[in-house]
Amino acid sequence: MATIAVLPGDGIGPEVTREAVKVLRTAATRFHLALEFQEAPVGGTAYEGAGTPLPDQTLAVCRGADAILFGAVGGPGWDGLPRKLRPEQGILALRKAFDLFANLRPAKAFAALAEGSTLKREVIEGVDLLVVRELTGGLYFGEPKGIEQVPEGERGVDTLIYTTPEIERIAMVAFEAARRRRRRLTSVDKANVLASSELWRRVVTRVGAAFPEVSLDHMYVDNAAMQLVRRPKSFDVIVAENTFGDILSDEAAMLTGSIGLLPSASLGRDVGLYEPIHGSAPDIAGRDEANPIAAILSAAMLLEYSLKAGEAATAIEAAVTHVLDQGFRTLDIQQPGTQTVGTRRMGDLVAEAVLAGKT
Repeated sequence: MATIAVLPGDGIGPEVTREAVKVLRTAATRFHLALEFQEAPVGGTAYEGAGTPLPDQTLAVCRGADAILFGAVGGPGWDGLPRKLRPEQGILALRKAFDLFANLRPAKAFAALAEGSTLKREVIEGVDLLVVRELTGGLYFGEPKGIEQVPEGERGVDTLIYTTPEIERIAMVAFEAARRRRRRLTSVDKANVLASSELWRRVVTRVGAAFPEVSLDHMYVDNAAMQLVRRPKSFDVIVAENTFGDILSDEAAMLTGSIGLLPSASLGRDVGLYEPIHGSAPDIAGRDEANPIAAILSAAMLLEYSLKAGEAATAIEAAVTHVLDQGFRTLDIQQPGTQTVGTRRMGDLVAEAVLAGKT
């Protein structure tokens, strides 16, 4: 029996997570998987009930789980709270508690949605890449950090630090991912300017010696940003430090035409956390308009990476493709000649396709 902690969160989080769980239950039926779901509050919803965005009870549920399915957190109603109590601190605290150092964001262009991208069809069609982002180091966490008074006014300081072990472990994740895919890895850095990038390139190269079957190339981050829109099909797996990975993964996300389509996985030593990359979208919460596909595909990643149920994961991905090929769309990806459906109906369609074995 595998236990999945379900943290719906705020805004559209509960709606899209509900559909992801529905699809997981259907996949479990078809592939004879024993799954147990335990729901717990997080984010603003948790603050309203317990005075904290990550209650001890929620953390305990996560510690007892094999994987975490996360919805979304945040909303204008909590923007005025002290920083340590804001909904977003819930996800940050989970990353720290489980040392979730590797963020995996696939960006796959669905042929049925090629016209929804801002790029030409011939550029976008066939894009299937994965960005592996280091998640717990670099500028976002380095010390010293802060704003201080100086004679000229104020000075803002951030520190970019990486150590050999931090680089080694994210490189290992990236090489392993590349080995399961098309065996090409692009390591992104700024080694011509930054000392941390010089170390990054040296360590990644050394780790690569243990993966002779994976082709490794290095690319400066500015060139990588350009090539992502110029020739995105040339990429298989991209690995980058925290700041570069943050920017490049968002750029890659927009290749597909909608942020509502893209899942993510945050992996550490034990429990993995899976979430759609979109936000809580409070403006459409409760209106049955949200696109659940990113949450559903996050559930597929959960099956693949945490439960090692690759066949079930592939079935979910195939079901999503089938539903889109049949012309069903939520509002964010609506096109002329397609049928618009709501959040619940989209979840039902994908679940039905999983059960029927549609490919």
